[in-house]
Amino acid sequence: MSQNFDPNSRPIQSPIQGQPQGTQYQEPDMQANAHPQYSDANAYGEDGQWAGGNFARPTRKRQKNVMGIVAFILAVVGFIFGCIPGALILGWILLPIAFLLAIISFFLKGGKGLSIAALILSVVGTIVAILVFFFVVASSFDDAFSDDVSAEPPAEEVVAEAGAEEGTRENPYSIGTKISSDAWEMTITNVTLDATDQVLAENEFNESPDAGNQYMMIDVEMTYTGDAPDGEMPMATFEYVSAGGNTFDGLDDMVVAPNALDTLENMYNGATTSGSIAIQIPSEDADAGVLAVNPDMFADKVYVAVK
Repeated sequence: MSQNFDPNSRPIQSPIQGQPQGTQYQEPDMQANAHPQYSDANAYGEDGQWAGGNFARPTRKRQKNVMGIVAFILAVVGFIFGCIPGALILGWILLPIAFLLAIISFFLKGGKGLSIAALILSVVGTIVAILVFFFVVASSFDDAFSDDVSAEPPAEEVVAEAGAEEGTRENPYSIGTKISSDAWEMTITNVTLDATDQVLAENEFNESPDAGNQYMMIDVEMTYTGDAPDGEMPMATFEYVSAGGNTFDGLDDMVVAPNALDTLENMYNGATTSGSIAIQIPSEDADAGVLAVNPDMFADKVYVAVK
């Protein structure tokens, strides 16, 4: 009897006698990537630790950014000195150094938190130091070139007890009050509200005032009380402020006043000079205005009545 032979068939192997039959070997399941999958998926615990022993992975210690720390300290110290007028120079030195170190520290290993803080603080500190510097300069300039002005009213005048402070536009000094600065004494001795005829008669080149205007004439006496070795020339200023708040001065019309004040005379301590100033002003309500005068160009402005 003939049998068909299958070349792919395997001969059935019988177990060896005396050997117990165990579970036959089974190949692990294969995925599409051809890697075997084993059933013991929990062989490793959390954080890569082997389940069979306590072998923890060593943690890396975070490296400090020393230059960032130094930059932050310098920025704090520089900011403090930058706010102190007497120690500004230290702030000017430390803040740029802190800024440069903060920039460099960004390229080094370690944390960047203090580097960012140092960069911001150095920039803000520099701005604050600049503002403090200009404040100090402005204060020094004001102290150096602003003279306190005092006034001595005429002996017969009774000083008002109430109202606005004397020398203001609301309560001007009266004619004849001696106004003093550090180097000059000035007294308005007389005010002529309508001196148009006198001014036009003084010089043929003096032009007539505009329609609705007139020339005012101010008589003034000045004494130099300073001690400059080379003397000084009178540098007083005179303005007329109308009731409406408009200002007029002698520079608007270059006219020659009778007995004009000589502002080019060089005067030494104790010297006195006198003369007149002509100003073109509105004719309407001329007596409602006031004079705004300075004994010298660095003195504070004060106000004097016109009548």
